[in-house]
Amino acid sequence: MTQENNELIYIWDAYCGWCYGFSSTLGKLHANHSELPLSVWSGGLFTGDHAQPIGNFPHIASANVRIEEMTGAEFGAAYDQLLEQGDLVMDSEAAAAGFAALRSQAPERSAELASAMQRAFYQDGKSLSDPDTYREIAEQSGLDAEAAVTFMNAPETVTSVRNEFIRVSRLGIQGYPTLLLRKGDSLYQLGGGSTTLAALEERLAGVLG
Repeated sequence: MTQENNELIYIWDAYCGWCYGFSSTLGKLHANHSELPLSVWSGGLFTGDHAQPIGNFPHIASANVRIEEMTGAEFGAAYDQLLEQGDLVMDSEAAAAGFAALRSQAPERSAELASAMQRAFYQDGKSLSDPDTYREIAEQSGLDAEAAVTFMNAPETVTSVRNEFIRVSRLGIQGYPTLLLRKGDSLYQLGGGSTTLAALEERLAGVLG
């Protein structure tokens, strides 16, 4: 079967716990299908009036228990402490700008860099609004750390990120994470969240024929 013009598109948000849980499954799927390009787009979960302190979302703790049960993802002690303190503001626009900065240097490693961001938050309790977080991720990933911070803070990056949010919204995405397959001019939803690797493989095979 030809894979020409086929592409996986992953819609995520850096502050989405289910995205964190799904990242391992996504990595395994892409490893199995390296012939398919993988694009990663930020959706913008906590923006505008929704960019609030983490303590304003009391459901997160119980959701994390379910994420651990369903996906095997583990939340670190530093993150648990951050959750208990409750004052870190989850700002998806800042996180998306940081992701765009990393992605700009290594677009083919977008999923890997997204996972590094979520480990920084969900394991190490680091703010995804802090340029130092991206400086560290860039250094660990063999990227230009100072270029990443400059890109993150550039006014045109904010404009680009907001346009990316609009592009995702126009797709009619109902939640994060969502994994899509673009086949020619058509988009097919493969799953996300607690979707298993086996289920993703079955759906992918069904679409590709």
